[in-house]
Amino acid sequence: VQLQASGGGLVQAGDSLKLSCAASGRTFRNYAMGWFRQAPGKEREFVATISWGGRNTYYADSVKGRFIISRDNAKDVAYLQMNSLKPEDTAIYYCAQRSTGAPTRDASAYEYWGQGTQVTVSS
Repeated sequence: VQLQASGGGLVQAGDSLKLSCAASGRTFRNYAMGWFRQAPGKEREFVATISWGGRNTYYADSVKGRFIISRDNAKDVAYLQMNSLKPEDTAIYYCAQRSTGAPTRDASAYEYWGQGTQVTVSS
């Protein structure tokens, strides 16, 4: 399985970005996906997760109402739409895939990880 995250960049506070995670290597639609992030000097933290079919989504409190996770099972891609970005959202964002269809906030439950994409939000 390979996961390729993209879409990061340098933006100003209040701007939007949409991250993509392209998956390959097995049947994408069977598995839950998640987004995590790690800021400098901090531990990796959960951002959002989505079930295999996209019906169930869960968010960290810090991004709820601003970020939207989605997926296109026909294209084997997961997305993270990030709106109203804040400087504290600055981090490397990673996508991850489970080997079941159920979403979870637990990073240890994800077997496959992408390489990460940098998001920097200036004030």
